[in-house]
Amino acid sequence: MQRPSTGVLAVLRTAQVARVLAASTVGRIPLASSPVALLVFARERWSIGIAGLLVAAYTIGLAIGGPMLARIADRWRQPPVMAGAVAVSTAAFLVLAAGHPPLGAAAVAALLAGAGAPPFESGLRVLWRDLLPEERVHTAYSLDIAVQELIFIVGPLVSIAAVGAGGASAGLYATAALQLIGTAWFVATPAVRRWRGAAADRHWAGALRAGRLRVLLVAVVLVGAGVGALPVAVTRYAEEAGARSWAGWLLAAQATGALVGGLVGTRLKLPERRLPWGAAALAAGYAPLVLAPAPPIMLLLAVVSGLALPPLLTATFVMVDRIAPSGTAAEAFAWVATAFTAGAALGAAFDGAILDGVSGAAAGFVLAPVVIGASTLFFRLAAVSRGAAVAATPR
Repeated sequence: MQRPSTGVLAVLRTAQVARVLAASTVGRIPLASSPVALLVFARERWSIGIAGLLVAAYTIGLAIGGPMLARIADRWRQPPVMAGAVAVSTAAFLVLAAGHPPLGAAAVAALLAGAGAPPFESGLRVLWRDLLPEERVHTAYSLDIAVQELIFIVGPLVSIAAVGAGGASAGLYATAALQLIGTAWFVATPAVRRWRGAAADRHWAGALRAGRLRVLLVAVVLVGAGVGALPVAVTRYAEEAGARSWAGWLLAAQATGALVGGLVGTRLKLPERRLPWGAAALAAGYAPLVLAPAPPIMLLLAVVSGLALPPLLTATFVMVDRIAPSGTAAEAFAWVATAFTAGAALGAAFDGAILDGVSGAAAGFVLAPVVIGASTLFFRLAAVSRGAAVAATPR
């Protein structure tokens, strides 16, 4: 008997898959456009360090809101949770863009904009086993990660284009509009409206009662810190290069490399035991950025730096899907997103502080390979600590 195809086209041809993937992609563009929009908006009034702190406030909001919203969705449904969340986030973006508040109020608004961001990542990933046979689930994860890189190509360019057309606030308006459109499209999909979390005994710790998941999250925090430092570093680099628009192009170049890595990853699986090697490859890809060469060469280095991220994240999500306790699927995926964004917040804040204290853009690129390199230890611990897992039942 012939096994069903596990290719990308077979996955995309499955009913509703292309729709939920496209809708979630539109809704997630703000994850990439927001940091650039906030940095440009803040740099009109404050230093690069303060701009980094505003981005950190947004990403901390993401880190707080993601698991909370996903846990509610696990116990209830996705559409009302996402609709309520996007209302909060949109209002916060409008306060920032239209009100030009003082620093304290701006930080609170950035925090709420992140906290209300609809949990598209966890909301999408819990659908794969409902929509696809087991043989195609890994391809779906890989495709999801690859397509997500389009977000980090398009997102910065959307911000730069909006700012160029309408000023510093226009990037925030564009971000809020895309988030609203993506949410409306996603929650109207039958698969999303039909989905319910698995019935299970609830525990106050939720998904975090799985020991291996906790170790894995430490590794993801470190990877997030490295990735989150990059927007701040390239902003300083672009200023020294004489054109802030280079920041958007460099981030888009890195995302292009990640898109290539993600597409390759749909055919090649990174085994769980190889997670430390995936992290080491990512750290090695970031190291040459420290050279901070001329922009054309820097674009090529940025492409290389993105290649290893999607295979690493795909293997991480496959592992999470297997080790998460029953009934906590959405929350477990949200904790991974939270760990990544919390790390990104720390990376942005630390890199801003580094660049405020030293001269030269090259110093901003040191943090990423160091912290990503440190993640290899925790990926190894998560891959071998089988006794620390809480058994999961099929979802």
